[in-house]
Parts: sequence; structure tokens; C-alpha cells
Amino acid sequence: MANNNSNRPSGFENMKYEVAKEVGVNLNQGYNGDISARDAGKIGGTIVKKVFAQYRNSNG
Repeated sequence: MANNNSNRPSGFENMKYEVAKEVGVNLNQGYNGDISARDAGKIGGTIVKKVFAQYRNSNG
């Protein structure tokens, strides 16, 4: 489970909000249970693509 003792966003949190902005999904700080599954999938799918791309680039 994530450590929520700090108010600083983690690297993943930063990426989540960056990606949401890229794909045009309005993501709020805190609760986002009102977004559609399609929008959540856009965010998650794009994050996975970016993580795999970073992995490929770092491992030649």
C-alpha cells in the first residue's frame, strides 16, 4: 500500500496527472470515481505504454 504520510505527489502520481492531461481527461486531486471506465483506461493504457517504452530505452 502507498505511504500517504507526505503531501508530496509521488512520481507515479505526477505521471498520472500528466498523462490525463495529454489524453484530455479531467482528473482531479483526490477522488475520481466519477470518471468513465473508458477515460480511466486511456490513462492507464498510456501509462503502461510509457513505462514499457522507458524500460526498452534503458535496456537497449
